[in-house]
Amino acid sequence: MRKIKKIHKAVHAPMGDLVTYRALPTREVEYIDPFLFLNHHGPQVYKPGNNGLPFGPHPHRGFETLTFILDGDIMHQDTGGGQDVIEAGGVQWMTAGSGLIHAEVSSEKFKKEGGPLEILQLWFNLPAKHKMAKPNYIGLQKDAIPVVIEDDGKVKVNVISGSWGDTKGPIPSLSDIHMASIELQAGSSFTTTIALDRNIFFYVVRGAVKVNDETAEKLHLVEFTNDGEELKVEALEDSYILLGHAKPFNEPVVSHGPFVMNTEEEIHEAFRDYQAGKMGVWK
Repeated sequence: MRKIKKIHKAVHAPMGDLVTYRALPTREVEYIDPFLFLNHHGPQVYKPGNNGLPFGPHPHRGFETLTFILDGDIMHQDTGGGQDVIEAGGVQWMTAGSGLIHAEVSSEKFKKEGGPLEILQLWFNLPAKHKMAKPNYIGLQKDAIPVVIEDDGKVKVNVISGSWGDTKGPIPSLSDIHMASIELQAGSSFTTTIALDRNIFFYVVRGAVKVNDETAEKLHLVEFTNDGEELKVEALEDSYILLGHAKPFNEPVVSHGPFVMNTEEEIHEAFRDYQAGKMGVWK
C-alpha cells in the first residue's frame, strides 16, 4: 500500500461572513506538485436577501482551477467569453493560461432566496510549456458528470478528468491530471492503484474514512509518499472525498496573489500585462 507521510488539518481562514478552511498551502505543507491550493467554503446556510459569494472580478495567469459546488451555486463570467450558472453537484474547470479576468459570485436566485452553501476550489499548476496556453472554461452540471458505482452501490465515483477504470472524465486535462469526487456510505470501501511516479491529492470534505489503515476525518488533507501503489479506503461514516493524482512537474513555483509562474520576472510581466488590458477588459 502507498505509505502516508502526514495528515494535515485545514486551517480556519474566514473571508468576511464566508466560512472558509484552507487545506493548501499551510505552514505544514506548501503544495503537493502540481496541486497548489485548496479553499473549502462552508458548509453554512445563507439567509434570504444575502450578498452571496464575494469573488468579484479578478485576474489569473499560469494555472487552472477546479471548483466543486456541493451546495448552493456559482455564477461564472470571464473575459474569454465563459458565462453560466452551475448548481449543486456540478463543477467548473478554468484554464487561466496566458491570463483572463473572471468573477465567481452567487446567482440572483441564491442571493434572493438563500440556502445551504458548500464549495471547494482547487488550483492545479501548469507546466512552463502550458503557462501561456489559451484560456478556457468548462462548466458541467451534475448530470453531465459520469458516475462509477462500486461496492454494490455504496460508493459513487464522480469522474471529472482522466479516468476511473474504463470510464473517462468529460474534461480534458493539459497535464494528465486525474480528478474525482467520491461519495461513500458508512461501512463501504473501495481499492484503487496509482502509479508510483504520480503524486496523490486526497482531501476529506465530509465524514471520516480509514485510508491505508490510518483515520482521516473531515477537513483533513492526506499527504502520501511515493512508496507503494495501492490505496484502500473504508468509510467510517457517510463521507465525501476528493481524490486526484498527477505526475509532478518538478519546476520552480513562484506565486504572487492571482498569478503562478516559474520566475519573479514572469510575475512582474503578468502584472504589467493585466494593467495593460492584455487579459481582457471587464464590462
